[in-house]
Amino acid sequence: MAIKVNLDRVLLDRKMSLTQLAQRVGITLANLSILKTGKARAVRFSTLDALCRELNCQPADILVYEADEKDDEIKLVAE
Repeated sequence: MAIKVNLDRVLLDRKMSLTQLAQRVGITLANLSILKTGKARAVRFSTLDALCRELNCQPADILVYEADEKDDEIKLVAE
């Protein structure tokens, strides 16, 4: 997937644990872990809003687009 989750880096910068963030945001530790590992298929805006509020950051600090080689191959085939 071309969307990368940088939650680990933001948590490290804020000196906050995943457990602390889960408690502050009101999300289960399991669901937050799924997001952190990049296994989430979707993120609600309300969740992203709560994460940004508690981490004092922008959505782009947490989520980043990086093109995959797979995306490049599809583009070449389409041309």
